Amino acid sequence: MTENVLAAAQYKAWLHDELIDDATKQELRALEDNAKEIEDRFYRELEFGTGGLRGVMGAGTNRMNAYTVGKATQGLANWLLSQSDKPSVVIAHDSRNQSPEFTMHAAQVLAGNGIITYLFRSLRPTPQLSYAVRALGAQGGIVITASHNPPEYNGYKVYGNDGCQLVPYDAEQVIASIKKIDGFGEIRRTSQEEAEAAGLIRWLDESADDQFTDTVVSASPNLQLLQERLGSQVNIVFTPLHGTGNLPIREVLRKAGFTQVHIVEEQEQPDGYFSTVKSPNPEEREAFTLAIKLAEEKQADLIIGTDPDCDRMGAVVKNKQGEFVVLSGNQSGAIMVHYLLSQLQEQGKLPDNGVVVKTIVTSEMGADIARHYGAEVVNTLTGFKYIGEKMTEYERTGEHSFLFGYEESYGYLTGTYARDKDAVVASLLISEAAAYYKAQGKTLYDVLLELYEQFGYYQEHLESRTLKGVDGVQQIAAIMEDWRHHAPQTIAGSTVAELQDYLPGLNGLPPENVLKFILADGSWFCLRPSGTEPKIKVYFAVRGSSQQEAAAAITKLTSEVMARVDNQA
Repeated sequence: MTENVLAAAQYKAWLHDELIDDATKQELRALEDNAKEIEDRFYRELEFGTGGLRGVMGAGTNRMNAYTVGKATQGLANWLLSQSDKPSVVIAHDSRNQSPEFTMHAAQVLAGNGIITYLFRSLRPTPQLSYAVRALGAQGGIVITASHNPPEYNGYKVYGNDGCQLVPYDAEQVIASIKKIDGFGEIRRTSQEEAEAAGLIRWLDESADDQFTDTVVSASPNLQLLQERLGSQVNIVFTPLHGTGNLPIREVLRKAGFTQVHIVEEQEQPDGYFSTVKSPNPEEREAFTLAIKLAEEKQADLIIGTDPDCDRMGAVVKNKQGEFVVLSGNQSGAIMVHYLLSQLQEQGKLPDNGVVVKTIVTSEMGADIARHYGAEVVNTLTGFKYIGEKMTEYERTGEHSFLFGYEESYGYLTGTYARDKDAVVASLLISEAAAYYKAQGKTLYDVLLELYEQFGYYQEHLESRTLKGVDGVQQIAAIMEDWRHHAPQTIAGSTVAELQDYLPGLNGLPPENVLKFILADGSWFCLRPSGTEPKIKVYFAVRGSSQQEAAAAITKLTSEVMARVDNQA
């Protein structure tokens, strides 16, 4: 059956299903003359990717709505009940439209299956959910969020009992459990009132927030120095970009001794439309427009921005010309690795078996810095769940002491209290580094230049192409297969020394549709379909003896690779 025939059949099934509400059916009837839209909404069911279930909100099997959330939750409930006699789950949500409603719907389905659910009274950061799963001894967790996606998106991330997003083996079991559900009539759901009366929905109080922020603050390597002197010396502007980071980051910075923290008022309050930005993504300079304006007024040393669910942190610093520049995820990561490990070494607290964990598309600069301090470096596939999986493994085996984990897409973690990237602790650590180096008369930009001088001028770049719908899925697949079977022998003036194909599994990592090309001059580029968006991403990295050399090299490499990709897209 072709996608459009399947989609049409599913569309009619929803219109005639007695369990689908009238408002949803009315939305669908308005599409009866739009075959393309019907196909996009119904040609498949939303699938778990690197960030779980994520999609545009609306009616349909390929959309985020109460029915897809309910079906996913019933499948999760069936799986949890096969793993434990009395499972419990913690749920958190961000500031997106319908996030509170999806949260309560999921809690009601879990309650309908006799599963205890712990809920926060309002929006909370994703890393706090990861922490709470471990702190409460729960068997699972759910976060309703679409991270930094545009406003029309929402999502559903699932966590295991270690506070880590489900890795492929467990995710496949949950997916199989979801697929066994034949219709919405199999979804068991009870009312909020009945669930609360039965003790199946339990509300968390402020003590849960205090425990989380206290734990994050304890990850500081120089807490006493911060509280006594350094924290009051640095001037910080912070924007939560209408998301969950506002209160916890302000509280953590306050507890750590930072007294000059200015909030971008226009972006302080939750707003599911993210009305002050094109995209609530701290990877993009545009998201910092209002923050930079405030920073210029306040003569700030550092700007921090976090995405809606507060698991990604972006930093903005002044360059030699006094202009504010957005640090890349790789640059911030390198600075934090250097600061953290240098301080632990200075204090005699750097363990002999310390490890820094990063992803295969993250710069080698941080890895070189980590090795300089005697730490081992381990690479994982893209997605912080793989870093979290390594943390749980090391906790069990004692093989390594986890020091720091990060990925180029602005996700960082130090400390072992969570198993997901945490913009709260990253905000603390980058602010602490800024305060520490300011006391030495340096900016974070100065420190970055020193690291380049010592370790080489690394430069990275990311290109992505959005290819939507059925045709887009097929285009992305065709691009990957073409590069896989027709790899270039030379590119940008350098020989392709190695093709790393992760599809069959490589270096002990799970199979994933990723291609990484290593060039003879040490440069590399990597093609990877996004697991959460209709995109193909292409990562580039070079290392030069000067900034000019590195800039020229990455421009040339990017141009030649993307010319071929764009010819295929």
